[in-house]
Amino acid sequence: MSTRTVLHEADISRALTRIAHEILESNRGAENLVLLGIPTRGVTLAHRLGVVMSGISGVEIPAGALDITLFRDDLSHHPTRSPHPTEIPAGGIDGKTVVLVDDVLFSGRSIRAALDAIQSIGRPSAVRLAILVDRGHRELPIRPDFIGKNIPSSRQERVNVRLREDDGAEEVTIEA
Repeated sequence: MSTRTVLHEADISRALTRIAHEILESNRGAENLVLLGIPTRGVTLAHRLGVVMSGISGVEIPAGALDITLFRDDLSHHPTRSPHPTEIPAGGIDGKTVVLVDDVLFSGRSIRAALDAIQSIGRPSAVRLAILVDRGHRELPIRPDFIGKNIPSSRQERVNVRLREDDGAEEVTIEA
């Protein structure tokens, strides 16, 4: 098996800074924004984005976590999945622009589950999607609003995102 690094620490940092600027520009500022990360690495990325966006805008951007375990369509195939806690920032999501944050977008099924999970919590005014890596191969009509990097890959390859807080390393690799 061969592994190649496609994003290094500086590349990830630049991508997150660009995504932060794009989100703020799209929203016309920081008002009524909530970032919700999809566990595990999406939560880390959401918190990082919140810090970067707060530094740019001067307004604290709330970030939390959205557990999608019970909304997944493959739960019967993986019954041992353990739920992660959902952490909705104070003020909730009703009437807010929610930006879902995840590390890799592949089939789109996790995002569909996240949309269902959001509906069970509240009614945001809009939902946007920020992804560090879009690798293609969508099975559902889901398209990200903010993309760190498009990385074409085959279905047989595996894209791995490693973040310092979760893995002790900072890189995106492809295993063939």
